[in-house]
Amino acid sequence: MNQSDVKVSFYLKKSEADAKGNCPVMARLNVGRYSEVAFSLKMSVPHAMWNLGRATGKSVAAREINRQLDEIRANALHIYQDLSSIREGVTADDVRCLLLGMASGQQTLMSYFRTFIKNFEKHVGVNRVVGSLWSYRCAYQHIEKFLNEKYKLTDIPFTALNRSFVEKYDIHLRTDCHLSLGTIVNLTTSLKTVIKEAIADGILTFNPFWGYETERPKRELKYLTEQELNLLMTTPLNNARLYIVRDLFLFSCYTGISYGDMCTLTRNNMVKDENGTLWIHTSRKKTKVEYDVPLLDVPLQILNKYCGVDPNGKLLPMYSNSDVNKYLKTIASICGINRKLVFHMARHTYATEITLSHGVPLETVSKMLGHTRVETTQIYAKITDDKISSDTIKLDSKISERFTIII
Repeated sequence: MNQSDVKVSFYLKKSEADAKGNCPVMARLNVGRYSEVAFSLKMSVPHAMWNLGRATGKSVAAREINRQLDEIRANALHIYQDLSSIREGVTADDVRCLLLGMASGQQTLMSYFRTFIKNFEKHVGVNRVVGSLWSYRCAYQHIEKFLNEKYKLTDIPFTALNRSFVEKYDIHLRTDCHLSLGTIVNLTTSLKTVIKEAIADGILTFNPFWGYETERPKRELKYLTEQELNLLMTTPLNNARLYIVRDLFLFSCYTGISYGDMCTLTRNNMVKDENGTLWIHTSRKKTKVEYDVPLLDVPLQILNKYCGVDPNGKLLPMYSNSDVNKYLKTIASICGINRKLVFHMARHTYATEITLSHGVPLETVSKMLGHTRVETTQIYAKITDDKISSDTIKLDSKISERFTIII
């Protein structure tokens, strides 16, 4: 169907004329032979000024009315063209919804996205963190920009979403916004989450992301190796602040406790079991899930080193996250670690190098990290080559003891 199959005409609803003879102006929109819808334009025209679908005369009022009618017709045709470029089967009602700004409720993408963000805001500080909220707001802004630049729309019906729309959005993020692969993954994942919520609410009956796979960045080593940990622990640093940041990072490496959770630790979070072992007992700031971590020798030394230093009674003297990551870059340079260090790498290091590589079961690590699902822990659990080699040697030894072959 081409644009010539779309017809927009105007007429007066004479049955609702007021005492002065002003009648509501109506529009009739036809798409093809069978899709038709009529709607009010929220404007009135004197019956005496109207003829053949337009205002008559050369008055300022008549010219303004006709200008608005021409603009409405042009917008309707433009909306139809844009929707048709996204999917087939565009109806008159689809065009009407966008033409009148009826992108409200939860039947359109951007309106639903706004509602999703408002609901998410209520959970921040309860079982969601403000960083995730910022991520969704950023994703909303990118979708808003995409609709405006590519389709000249402020919103789009859920029924217009399909695989083609998702792929065009992906290309827009790559070529127009020049974003990195990791950022594109984050933005499309946020949109996918909102779409899944709409499906759960019964608004969508299909997933436009079905079959879509974005290119992912090459995985980088996100944990410190044994050699890098040793460099970090033994290399002299040139000022006290760097030593503090190094110790904070090492504490996380040997406990798996995230930066946000370390900021809240107090003496009340330390408990001793019947064997005299000290544990950290607390809950994740992000999810409120409780977890327990035994304190190994390194974190115990760090706690003793900074005991009573923080004036607010915290276990450790924490700097801001941005400052910590800035100082970690300097520390990596001094230690000869030729990789970008960020604080979250410490949590990966605990999962991989400290626990899993030394035989701690995945399920145990998952509980110590405060995860609700083992699948989440697998993101951190990158088994090292040394662990694979060690396990293979053990397996070879067991097989050799049980089975022999006559040569």
